[in-house]
Amino acid sequence: MFSRDRWQEIFQTIRKNRLRTVLSGFTVALGIFIFIVLFGFGNGLKNSFKQFFLDDATNTLWISPGKTSKPYRGFKANRRIEFDNSDLKDIQDNFKFFLEDITPRINRSAKVKYKGESNNYSFRGVAPGHQSIEKTVIMQGRYINQDDILNKTKNIVIGRLVAKDLFKEEDPIGKYLEMGPSAFKVIGIFQDQSGDREERIIYMPYTTRQLIEKNNDKISSIIVSFRPEMGYKTSLLFEKQLRQFFKNKKAIDPRDNNGIYIRNVADQIRQNQQFASVLQLIVAFVGIGTLIAGIIGISNIMVFVVKERTKELGIRKALGATPKSVIGMVLQESIFITALSGIFGMILGIALLSNMGDRLERFFIIDPYIENSTAFVATFLLIVFGAIAGYIPAKRAASIKPIVALRDE
Repeated sequence: MFSRDRWQEIFQTIRKNRLRTVLSGFTVALGIFIFIVLFGFGNGLKNSFKQFFLDDATNTLWISPGKTSKPYRGFKANRRIEFDNSDLKDIQDNFKFFLEDITPRINRSAKVKYKGESNNYSFRGVAPGHQSIEKTVIMQGRYINQDDILNKTKNIVIGRLVAKDLFKEEDPIGKYLEMGPSAFKVIGIFQDQSGDREERIIYMPYTTRQLIEKNNDKISSIIVSFRPEMGYKTSLLFEKQLRQFFKNKKAIDPRDNNGIYIRNVADQIRQNQQFASVLQLIVAFVGIGTLIAGIIGISNIMVFVVKERTKELGIRKALGATPKSVIGMVLQESIFITALSGIFGMILGIALLSNMGDRLERFFIIDPYIENSTAFVATFLLIVFGAIAGYIPAKRAASIKPIVALRDE
């Protein structure tokens, strides 16, 4: 029930004890503010994780040749393993059950010219499946298709920043870039979430790249995507069988870990997700610790407040105030200060996170945020514990006999 006299009394008490009130409120506001900021930073770390590790398809295996470290089947150690087009066909023929898509990758770099502009860029000879594996987004035109592969066309897809560097405001589609003695037609422009480095790459049919290199059939690496419904455990089985297949085909000692490298993105993502979750738990733990520190702070202040007002409470009881009214008065003041300060700290914390943006990107914190529901729950819990912090000493003071309270110094 609303009592005007009670509220007037609370405000009078606050005015008389401004420093104490400010310290109490500052403790509460600081506790919820730090909790919200730390929790938001934890979400920022998760955003960073998504950007760095979930940019490519997660159902992929990246297979790269290495150099053997053990002699085997008459071959000496330190033999460099090479991949060729037959390896692509063998994977398609032998692993149909697992396979969703496959693409080779041939990595090169070259100086590229257009009119008066020139620069060095990375080239990747790929197949059409590379688009879905890299999650490449076509802004204009199209990607490499199967006709380009079969006909070994001199068509290329350029990154957004390649177009910006060389063509400025001009539309690149249909124009030709010079690379050495050859000219390549731009058929598409792409963008990539990984950022500037990926958007300064040029894609061409891998068969065209092989044609340029004296019509060989060598490839740098192979990327395969497995059917998403297979799950994590089946991806490990697929990885194991691929490894055994290549070791047998390339005459690599089964105990040699250097001849062939397979990176299972699903396994890597799982490990990184576990790391990100643990990191967020640590950050949340620190935030909760700060919140508890705020609760303890307000508890200590309320103990001091009640102790300071023991004589006043004794006079009230001597004049007929019931223990319930004494407790209610102290409790209402405690809840009011805690709620006002907690809401202020919450709003300040949310406002800070909202304006943070990418300013902490160099610390791997991208777009930190906190769900409003989480912020409200944390603030509500702080108010509840603030009420408890005021109730315990108030109940103790209300149980003291008036004569004892009046003798308190």
